[in-house]
Amino acid sequence: MAMVNLKINNQPVQVESGSTILEAAQLAGVKIPTLCYLKKLNKTGACRVCLVEVKGVKNLAASCNYPVSEGMEVFTHSERALEGRRTSVELLMSNHNKNCLSCKRNQNCELQTLASELNIRENKFEGVHTKPTFDEVSTGIVRDTSKCILCGRCVSACKWYQGLGVLGFQGRGFETKVGPVFDKSFSEVNCMQCGQCINVCPVGALTEKENIHDVFMALNNPNKHVIVQTAPAVRASLGEEFGLPIGTRVTGKMVAALRRCGFNRVYDTNFGADLTIMEEGTEFIQRIQQKGTLPMLTSCSPGWIRYIEREYPDLLSHLSTCKSPHMMLGAILKSYYAKIKGIDPRNIYVVSIMPCTAKKDEIIRPENRVGDIQDVDSVLTTREAAKLIKMYGIDFNNLPDEEFDADMFGDYSGAGVIFGASGGVMEAALRTVKEVLENKPLENLDFVEVRGLQGIKEATLTVAGIEVNVAVASSMSMAKVLLEQIKKGTSKYHFIEIMGCPGGCINGGGQSIVSASIRNLPNFDYRALRAQVLYDEDLQCDVRKSHENEQIKALYKNFLGEPCSHTSHELLHTSYSKKPRFTL
Repeated sequence: MAMVNLKINNQPVQVESGSTILEAAQLAGVKIPTLCYLKKLNKTGACRVCLVEVKGVKNLAASCNYPVSEGMEVFTHSERALEGRRTSVELLMSNHNKNCLSCKRNQNCELQTLASELNIRENKFEGVHTKPTFDEVSTGIVRDTSKCILCGRCVSACKWYQGLGVLGFQGRGFETKVGPVFDKSFSEVNCMQCGQCINVCPVGALTEKENIHDVFMALNNPNKHVIVQTAPAVRASLGEEFGLPIGTRVTGKMVAALRRCGFNRVYDTNFGADLTIMEEGTEFIQRIQQKGTLPMLTSCSPGWIRYIEREYPDLLSHLSTCKSPHMMLGAILKSYYAKIKGIDPRNIYVVSIMPCTAKKDEIIRPENRVGDIQDVDSVLTTREAAKLIKMYGIDFNNLPDEEFDADMFGDYSGAGVIFGASGGVMEAALRTVKEVLENKPLENLDFVEVRGLQGIKEATLTVAGIEVNVAVASSMSMAKVLLEQIKKGTSKYHFIEIMGCPGGCINGGGQSIVSASIRNLPNFDYRALRAQVLYDEDLQCDVRKSHENEQIKALYKNFLGEPCSHTSHELLHTSYSKKPRFTL
């Protein structure tokens, strides 16, 4: 690769040909602020915040998309560059709803941070504001265009991550907005509710629909027995909400904090993940042996379920009928647990802390009810869980590590832990399916072929003398490649894991917001740090295979009978149906 020599703030820098000024500055350790730019996703230069002065060039240059050239001299913080940058931010602020104190992104807003760094204290440009749209109709996402800065990050995320293009620019000039077609609600279009648009939004224009108040009221209702369960990926992100570095595992402190909030029981969704493997693994074995519909597709990700029901309804027969782990555990809590403890299931209130905004939609699906009882009553994202803990005045970072409640559902395997990373469901299933079918202990539990952050991973394994082809995809733009193969009848796979978010649940739409200044670091991927948290915990577990979880064995012996039994089908399995892509 040819190299280019230039100077940034009079310091010599050498970068690869084709690099931008912004990339060169990052390698030189010089910070140029951005708003619209996101590495590998969005570099339109629309916000004009990354302006720099290039010697000999008349106009200021947007460094995010301006290529370097031999001998170029760049000044990132000259008087002219700073004044242009300040003006850009002041213009953005002039049409922005500045209710910062009540905004969900207060103190975690890139525009707010930038205004502070540039010492902007006054409203230089006053005038009318664009007529806003406020949409809180959908189950998971709230859109408030009064805070939108038209950076286009959400548009790119929906297009490139999910291949949907639900969000787009509409209107012209001062009337321009970002939203679904015809300014419709998210509830009226083929939105997955994945929340990736929230994660990339630099301000508070897109946020999750909060259910903190519902949980608070349940905790203060003496007639409610309130149980909380935490998804595996939450422990890999929650610490970030309390200032801890990305990649800090906070399992013990999370349990301690939730116990101090007043929950009657604190359980781990990993138990539900182990239960899912027992059901899903058995279902896969039955499809192999009985020549059922293959490839079988996983059904753990509710955003993915919303996608296939709207975009590929002809492939619904390929889906596993298993509910997702937290729904399975919710169903068990309101049946077996309620019976053992002598509690009316209607008085049990189950709260799931999830890395996912689509889970808020999943819990109200009529297909996921047992009779008239909802498996799970409320979903809080990782961000909401942190707010709840802060509301109770708990000093999170100084808490002692505590264990999940041990009675009945306190045990979990390492296989359950890795569900939170892309490939984790597949690896957990393979550990059980291969060992059960071959009736001998596995020599190696680590199926590294399906690990990693690539969009599509695949492997071929021999299981009980049968050659099994498996694949893993995260994000719908990647999944679509595999779905088209199934549709055309050319798929070679037997089992496919699909997750709605790039990298899996560790990068779910309800996880801690990672600012652009961190996302844009060269040779850095925060998802890898979070995933490593789960793989490290897996290695530390005494039991690393779902079918060896003693409490899982007891549940089948005392209540369910066997995997995919009549009882388990009533409680732990569900159905799917074609849904309209748009509501007119």
